Amino acid sequence: MKKKQEDLSLWRRYMDGLYTTEDVSKMTETLRNGQPDNFLDEMAAFVWEDSASQQASTDLEREKYKKEARVLLKRIEPRKRIDYRRWLWTVASAAAILCLVFGGAGYWHYAVSQQVSYLEASTTYGEHKEIRLPDGTELILNACSYVRYPDRFVGEERRIDLDGEAFFRVSHNEEQPFIVKSHSFDVKVLGTCFNVKSYSSDEVVSVDVESGKVQVDMPEAMMRLKANEQVLINTVSGDYVKQREEHTVAVWRSGSLRFNATPIHDVAKELERRYNCRITFAEGQTFDNLISGEHDNKSLAAVLESVEYTSGIHYRMKGNQVLLYKD
Repeated sequence: MKKKQEDLSLWRRYMDGLYTTEDVSKMTETLRNGQPDNFLDEMAAFVWEDSASQQASTDLEREKYKKEARVLLKRIEPRKRIDYRRWLWTVASAAAILCLVFGGAGYWHYAVSQQVSYLEASTTYGEHKEIRLPDGTELILNACSYVRYPDRFVGEERRIDLDGEAFFRVSHNEEQPFIVKSHSFDVKVLGTCFNVKSYSSDEVVSVDVESGKVQVDMPEAMMRLKANEQVLINTVSGDYVKQREEHTVAVWRSGSLRFNATPIHDVAKELERRYNCRITFAEGQTFDNLISGEHDNKSLAAVLESVEYTSGIHYRMKGNQVLLYKD
């Protein structure tokens, strides 16, 4: 009986997400070397007695799950050569079915209540899009951006995925932090207004805070920002700079452009996304210029003329094709 109680406790900790590497080792060893029929029958009977407070499944449902579990468990046999990815998938599948056997219909209804569907939104060249998330959070997508989010937030956090740029007004909830996950970093907040620029094609990415506080988690560092602060992260060198930013956050919302020591290649990508053009660089020439300046609702030609004046980089434009070159 004590061994059964230990096994029961082990599986329940696993389903609750509270387990150690030693627990996982014991579980996989049980599944590989145990007696599937006896194991299922004895454990299922024990758990049914212990789970009187949960809604009982029918005998038909119980036998169905046991049958499916046996099929999965038979696949977990020691072999001379093991396909570990397939083996781990099988173990996980067996664990899921065993959970149904052990937990009864009560756990099944709980699991269903935790399931969510994911929604996606994206923008094309020169497009902005306003989105309201299930918790009331509002965001505005900049051009050529993509966001993925659940139809409802469950669990301990509100997590979304972003590739591109977006401005957020996060609905405050101390019990459920809001997390923006990008390819370079994660941004964690409780409720604030901030801008995230994290295009996977850009060399420099950034976070700007308009109000409140945010936490930026990078692979090798963590940084906290408050209102009117900004962090610039170079994804190539790994360098990052934290600084005060007194200007309006996310000026792109009103049609403006702002560059702050921005690599010329990132400037070109920004102009492509904004004006739906194609910019190329002359072959055999080095372009390592850093561009600064703000442009309020100007045409592509006007922005290129400004870049030319400050950097000495000339341009030749034909239709939506632009060539940048030096003397």
